Amino acid sequence: MKSSDCICCYQSPDGWECDQEAGESGLCYWHDPNINKSKDNVKEKVEAWAASGRPLDGFQLARTKLRDINLVNHGSKDGFKCRDADFYRADLSEAHCFGLDLRGSSLMKSKLMDANLHCAKIENCNLLGADLTRAKLENVDWGRYLKQEKAAFESMKQKDRSRTASLLQEAEEVCRNIRKQCEKQGLFEKAGLFFKKEMRLRRYQMPCLSLKRFISKIVDLFCGYGEEPLRVVFFSIFMILSCAVIYFVLDTTSDSPLYAGTEGWLFYLLEFMNAIYFSVVTFTTLGYGDISPVGVARFVAAGEAFIGSFMMALFVVVFVKKMTR
Repeated sequence: MKSSDCICCYQSPDGWECDQEAGESGLCYWHDPNINKSKDNVKEKVEAWAASGRPLDGFQLARTKLRDINLVNHGSKDGFKCRDADFYRADLSEAHCFGLDLRGSSLMKSKLMDANLHCAKIENCNLLGADLTRAKLENVDWGRYLKQEKAAFESMKQKDRSRTASLLQEAEEVCRNIRKQCEKQGLFEKAGLFFKKEMRLRRYQMPCLSLKRFISKIVDLFCGYGEEPLRVVFFSIFMILSCAVIYFVLDTTSDSPLYAGTEGWLFYLLEFMNAIYFSVVTFTTLGYGDISPVGVARFVAAGEAFIGSFMMALFVVVFVKKMTR
């Protein structure tokens, strides 16, 4: 059978089958990764293909010159499909990719300077080394995990330490790149999310039983690496209530009851409120002195005061960092 009688065997994730003529590899010009297209003028042909309503899924466009390409699906809420495509080292500078579905594609070392990626779907894309300088990144759907991040977690399960370390380093580099570009564009909420992801990926590279990893985990739990001041608030409330329960059980406030003449359930309720009051005063290091702990409660109060002073200082730092952006 001649190659002209063959049809490309590529099939997209949702079942679309390519109808182009295939070569000896069984794939057409667009889907064959072994065909060098770097010297071909393919920009207009790719635009025409997308405009015809056919998906760009699986297109092999490594090293191609696609500067200022228009892949915007005008008049439709859904962008063109360009999943699992290969844009390795492709020049996509000033490309118009509004709403483009790039899930699973490789943008490794591609040039995306000044490209419009607004509302694009980039879940599970390989963004290692991609130049995102001045690229419009508003409302980009990054997905839950980066490609290298997801692969690293799978490698962890297989206990392949060498590959895991390499993938974690790559994922951290991608996060850092995205975070910097988001900060330059004033997308501070998104930049904060990628900063947390970057720090967590760095933590995973540390030895499991190391002090640095333990401290990094504590900082993450307490304040999300400085990006979640509400964590400090919630932990403080939890600490105050926990210590109040201890003070209540130890009868710390028995010498200074809230209302001496009460009895029954009302007495216990008011005494618990009294314990909360003492816990707040201790946590905030006010120390009015109207209630004095005795016995074991003294050590609990000392610990709470130490943690309270630390948490209040931490909240100020995190809050100021968040607000001064």
